[in-house]
Amino acid sequence: MGEVAPFSYEILLVDDHPLVRQGVKTIIARKAELAVVGELQDGLELLDCLNNRLPHLVILDISMPRLGGIEATRLIKSSHPEIKVLILTMHNRREYVALARLAGAEGYLLKDEVDKELLSAIETLRQGRIYLSPLLAG
Repeated sequence: MGEVAPFSYEILLVDDHPLVRQGVKTIIARKAELAVVGELQDGLELLDCLNNRLPHLVILDISMPRLGGIEATRLIKSSHPEIKVLILTMHNRREYVALARLAGAEGYLLKDEVDKELLSAIETLRQGRIYLSPLLAG
């Protein structure tokens, strides 16, 4: 255990709350083909990490110190458009969804739904589709 499968789907988690990262990591661990390959606290750490490792997916919060999720998404997509971005946030207003989509995020999941929807959101993005939290989709 602890080894990354050679054909796994690599994910970076970016959130300034360690407890959130741990919870997300626990859910992701339910799927053998998914691998969390890094945990970071903000967008600046993420951009630095991307110089050394390019994951398939980045899961990040909007509200973080130094560099938030919307701007980090914009910067990721400008240099690495192949990386999928899933915003994981408490912000449930449509303006935030619109800003995230304009920045290039393929998915938007509310933290209130992470336990029920995270794996579905990841699979949707893996299939090349857009994911929107059910609480916002209505």
